[in-house]
Amino acid sequence: MYKKICLLFLGVLTITGGYLYSQVKETRNSNQLWAGYFNQTRFSKKWGMWADLHLRSKENWVDNLSQGIIRLGITYYITDNTKLTAGYAFVNHFLADNHKNISMPEHRPWQQLQWHTNYPRLRMMQWLRLEERWRRKILNVNLLAAGYNFNFRARYNMMLFFPIGRRKFEPGSFSAAVNDELHINLGKEIVNNYFDQNRFFAGINYHLPGKNILQLGYMNIFQQLAAGNKYRSIHTGRLFFFHNIDLRHKKK
Repeated sequence: MYKKICLLFLGVLTITGGYLYSQVKETRNSNQLWAGYFNQTRFSKKWGMWADLHLRSKENWVDNLSQGIIRLGITYYITDNTKLTAGYAFVNHFLADNHKNISMPEHRPWQQLQWHTNYPRLRMMQWLRLEERWRRKILNVNLLAAGYNFNFRARYNMMLFFPIGRRKFEPGSFSAAVNDELHINLGKEIVNNYFDQNRFFAGINYHLPGKNILQLGYMNIFQQLAAGNKYRSIHTGRLFFFHNIDLRHKKK
């Protein structure tokens, strides 16, 4: 099973990577830093909450902000390792070329199926997420316009953790993290860029008490722009904190 999972992950990377390289025409490179906080709080056997917060720089690692995100959701636990979440995210986009003096708000309801598979020397997390994206229209560099552009976006995410050393996912131990997430645009307003972006990440986890994780590493974002023949390759330093809280009463 371990080998099958690794082969599946390599297959996903090979297929998406082959598509990306075949499509490259004009690519702009940039460097960013991403900081994120993820919280999953469990209230009972069946119910919990999701929350995550993000700040992302725009250029040269630390120049300006590109996005700020607040995402909330209610989670229903089908089993301990499989859960459904539905919620709302507010995204603020800063300093794009067509609105340099204002920020562009986005309202983003979302739904997600997430599941975990655990082995002695491997942990795997996957999710399928659907987003409904209402992005405010832009009049010029100084003004927002009335109304919103709308499209759906589907996301598939797979993350693998491998322990480093003899200690297996214990507090104070380290593990390697490999992650790939594919984004696909859907909807009648999408013309040239059904492929939105692919995010590949490799880094290190430090395991904290309470199944909490501090994660640091490198991510490459390869994104197709709306014009269809222009792309961005964003080299990103990523620092995430995964915070898990279990409020269920423990048996004595």
